[in-house]
Amino acid sequence: MLVHSRTGKWATWSAFALLFLPLFAVPLLVILAASFSTNWSGALPSGPTTTRYAAATSGDSLQALTTSLVTALSASVLALVLGGWAALAASALGRRGKRFLDALFMLPVAVPSVVVGLAVLVAFSRPPVLLNGTRWIVIIAHTVLVTAFAYQSVSAAARRLDPMYEQAAASLGASPGRVLWRVRLPLLLPSLTAAAGLCFALSMGELSATMMLYPPDWTPLPVQIFAATDRGSLFTGAALAVVLMGTTLLVLTAVSRIRTRASYR
Repeated sequence: MLVHSRTGKWATWSAFALLFLPLFAVPLLVILAASFSTNWSGALPSGPTTTRYAAATSGDSLQALTTSLVTALSASVLALVLGGWAALAASALGRRGKRFLDALFMLPVAVPSVVVGLAVLVAFSRPPVLLNGTRWIVIIAHTVLVTAFAYQSVSAAARRLDPMYEQAAASLGASPGRVLWRVRLPLLLPSLTAAAGLCFALSMGELSATMMLYPPDWTPLPVQIFAATDRGSLFTGAALAVVLMGTTLLVLTAVSRIRTRASYR
């Protein structure tokens, strides 16, 4: 709803500030302040220092960040391929087939992520597919958790596509594969990049299922943040959390720029 009066605009911005600052901005700013502190005195942390970041960007912490990036990128690519392909296939099915696929891909979102982690652990802990204790079981769990968002994003975009573009290409002699590659996918590119960014962000912050599955040599950064805070190292955990947030924001910014360029093609 658009607000045109000056009084209405001031009221809208005031309501936004009252809701946004306490719920979103203040907790993040407190984490940022804690990451530069050595102790907590009163309502705010104190003792400014940058030594926390030296530990948060080296050694095991840097390895954990790399693990999170590889896991998130792998899960995002797999989710985009599987979810996008399923969404395009669902658009060609009847109403019953589409409802079945919608329910199938939304099932991992409808249950707690710890249930998904347990299901993956049980499914891949015995032959013929034995992945327990490897990095792949973590990547598979993340893929299962984020594929639903890729499916829904591409499915919604596919419903909005004007079929005249595909019909025009087909009438000019283009094969179905060429129509998909040269017409449909370019039109879906903004939605595909948006889905990729969402999948990446969700995977970077996933903890519940990861705690059940990760091997000692494949520890993502959220697990290390939890371990640090569980030991009482709140300031170290805050620095790790800021590194996680900053890395995720950088990747999302890059994805957003790609999406913007794709929208104006």
